[in-house]
Amino acid sequence: MDERTPGGAVLAFDIGGTTTKAEVVGPDLRPWASTRAPTPRGAALVDAIAEVGTTLLATLEPDRRAAVSAAGLALPGIVDTVAGTSVFAANLDLRDEPIVEPVSRRLGLPVRLGHDVTVAAEAERQRGAARDLVDPVVVFVGTGIGAVSYVHGRRVVGTSGQAGELGHVVVRPAGPLCGCGVRGCLEAVASAAAVARAYTELSGRPVRGAEDVVALRGKDPAADAVWDEAAEALGDGLLAATALLAPGGIVLGGGLAMAGRALLDPVEDRLRTRANTVPVPPLLTAALGSRAGVVGAALIALDHEVPARIPRDTPGRQPAP
Repeated sequence: MDERTPGGAVLAFDIGGTTTKAEVVGPDLRPWASTRAPTPRGAALVDAIAEVGTTLLATLEPDRRAAVSAAGLALPGIVDTVAGTSVFAANLDLRDEPIVEPVSRRLGLPVRLGHDVTVAAEAERQRGAARDLVDPVVVFVGTGIGAVSYVHGRRVVGTSGQAGELGHVVVRPAGPLCGCGVRGCLEAVASAAAVARAYTELSGRPVRGAEDVVALRGKDPAADAVWDEAAEALGDGLLAATALLAPGGIVLGGGLAMAGRALLDPVEDRLRTRANTVPVPPLLTAALGSRAGVVGAALIALDHEVPARIPRDTPGRQPAP
């Protein structure tokens, strides 16, 4: 189902590596209802999306339920928005998995698919912290790390339709093994998942997530060491983006960015220490916070923004790893 009704309310899903956020969003992008659920791996994801959506719709008053005209999905990894499939998502164990058609059939709604970082960055550019920046780079640091850049006001998409895999820029060649199979990717050192994993390995004490490591800063030498390394690695990754694109500002979003100045200060220090040939752009946190992904998914469902398309015959398209 590809037809969309302009206006009205929409279902919006932000499919994260560990958590799925879902909202029913009104035309003004304010939430009417919201929920969270664990994100399953593999083909079970379709059933989970449909179940979450159906349950959320059931909480609405009948008139509001009738106003929901479409759904938007923000999905990580490589997505084909023409075929409506997940081409490859390492963190979700998806490869060439149909998403749009089965979810649309189960929900009884037209469904629009977009890349999670791309739609979240568009939300920040249209409604958030990047709105007044010239040619920003918007970076999301969560289970993975992805970036969206703008040149002359237009999103850089590349031949694959999905430029911006900053998380797979190698910043520590002898570093930890990344989910993509390469050692030392930024994502393997500075993502929220990597921070939690590194702390557990160094201290021998498991944590629920990176937020626990943030809370231990200044009290636990292992937390300080892991956080400092993550911030330095992120600074190195952002330095590469700055040298290449000379952005008018960098917006940091995602779960790790919720640490605020605890992240921004050491990252800025790293940038200023190493940026000898390029000016350091302003570094901001995302204004939409944890809602950036669902707002972006709502925007594509409302047809405010057409996601980059990745047809199978795109020149330069490489097979999924």
